[in-house]
Amino acid sequence: MRKIHRKEAGRVTMRKKVLILSGSPRKGGNSDLLCDQFALGAEDAGNTVEKIYVTDNDIRFCTGCGVCFTKKQCVQQDDMAVILEKMVAAKVIVMATPVYFYTMNGQMKTLIDRTCPRYTEIAGKDFYFIMAAAVRTESALERTLESFRGFTACLDGAREKGVIYGTGAWKAGEIKSSSAMQEAYELGRQVV
Repeated sequence: MRKIHRKEAGRVTMRKKVLILSGSPRKGGNSDLLCDQFALGAEDAGNTVEKIYVTDNDIRFCTGCGVCFTKKQCVQQDDMAVILEKMVAAKVIVMATPVYFYTMNGQMKTLIDRTCPRYTEIAGKDFYFIMAAAVRTESALERTLESFRGFTACLDGAREKGVIYGTGAWKAGEIKSSSAMQEAYELGRQVV
């Protein structure tokens, strides 16, 4: 993503660092397209945006060994340490998932589980949640939203700033005809 600087009172300032975690296993899938719209809005508002495709990374399952509680790092040597560093550094975190059987997909849940070594450092962040599903009612996505909220409830000072419900989209790209696309862009524009 491109970096944009904005002039304020005669000086150039950098806006917020936004990290988008796209859990979709399909690049160009419905939740991923909503991520792109959010990113576009956030960039247009002058923010720095980075999007990570969770499935492009080697993120192994948590083994529950407990070493991270004492050493503050995971014993597994995979890509999660780099992602976790970016989560700690970001001011805004967007978490996006397709909805499978009324909850987030396994890729996103695995990422959340692996934040354990440094979850106390993911403090004071603004969070946005993006969900896409074939179902047509937002109420059917409440379990997914509650799973995200369960994660952020463990983080000091986490602030939920917005939720995008991408409903009625099964095949890749169907979300393009949904009002959720504009909603995602507008929500991104509100990041200042």
